[in-house]
Amino acid sequence: MLDGANMYHFVKLRRTDGQSVKVRIGRGLWKSIAVGDRLVKQPGGDPVKA
Repeated sequence: MLDGANMYHFVKLRRTDGQSVKVRIGRGLWKSIAVGDRLVKQPGGDPVKA
């Protein structure tokens, strides 16, 4: 039985330099984003919706 404790949420991001990267994000951010949204990550912090 799955309880969701080991579920990870990944998004594929296209950076401003054109590269694509796969990034793990938290559940709260996962539930708030949609295709085309902009995410920002400061050094040492978690990604946030811009």
